[in-house]
Amino acid sequence: MAEEQGQVREDEQLDPEREARRRLALAQIRQYPDPVLRMRAIEIESFDDDLRRLVERLTQLMQDARGVGLAGTQVGTLQRVFVFQPTEEDEPRALVNPVLVDASEETLSETEGCLSMLGVTIPVERPVKVTIEGKDETGGEVRLELEEHAARVVQHELDHLDGIMILDRTTPEARREALGILRPEPVLGAIS
Repeated sequence: MAEEQGQVREDEQLDPEREARRRLALAQIRQYPDPVLRMRAIEIESFDDDLRRLVERLTQLMQDARGVGLAGTQVGTLQRVFVFQPTEEDEPRALVNPVLVDASEETLSETEGCLSMLGVTIPVERPVKVTIEGKDETGGEVRLELEEHAARVVQHELDHLDGIMILDRTTPEARREALGILRPEPVLGAIS
């Protein structure tokens, strides 16, 4: 069974074919500090074949990358859509134009990872329960009341659509450590 952290599913070891698919998928996901990751996505107005193809692409990339969620901004499209699949047993779902309508006062700090910041896991405090509304890829109304891990995943993805990353939601110490991984300091040596 995979251990899930934020947006990333951690596996012990993948077979060579699955690892190759994972690497190919990750190569198509924008990485920090790509500027599109800091941009706010715009509302989707057309529920057409293009949107359905985008949802299919996001779902396939998320699954191949061994993720639990993926937002449009992470593949360079500024459209308010994300897909998520909190556990491998869950069916993948798409949320278009999602809005967080309620969140519990109770919060919990847990470690999160992100497909756009490989190698980084940091503590993020989030509400334990949320209610989120939006539409599916066909334009049908969706209202989800989620708890714990599923609630954390949709909050993470919704943040992506608003240009917010886990770096913005962690402690100053964890942020410094993560930035050290993402942008290592150059090694200065003696000049001969």
